[in-house]
Amino acid sequence: MRHTISLSCTLAAIWLLNSGHYNPLILFFGVISVAFCVALALRLKIVDGEAQPLSIYLRLPLYWLWLMREIITSNITVVKHIWLSPKDISPVVATLPLDQRSDLARVIYANSITITPGTVTLDVDENTITVHALTHAGLASLKTGDMSRRVSALEK
Repeated sequence: MRHTISLSCTLAAIWLLNSGHYNPLILFFGVISVAFCVALALRLKIVDGEAQPLSIYLRLPLYWLWLMREIITSNITVVKHIWLSPKDISPVVATLPLDQRSDLARVIYANSITITPGTVTLDVDENTITVHALTHAGLASLKTGDMSRRVSALEK
């Protein structure tokens, strides 16, 4: 039941934020749309702890702030390598251990790597993740495990 309520609130918030119109007719359409989507999700039996991970909602904003800082610093680093010293670009592919337990955490980790400039996730297996990095330094920062630890902390 709590996952259904969470899904309803999330969909309603998305509707309100994207709509920008708050007259009665638009709000009525929003309620109907949310009710239809929630009913469909319940019928498909996809409303559960994996679809609505309530446990990570409180920790996620701090992770997003940290990730935004990483994206900005990585972006600056990539631009510096391209403009100032293109000879320092040395693409490398490596396989790193995957410490996350849930599929959701694995996806968050893989997407976090990909969204950070200079690195791309190529493959995710049960216990490993294959990453392409623009430089050896970019790969070294992933090998420190800071991002992996932060994503793993979301699971707890």
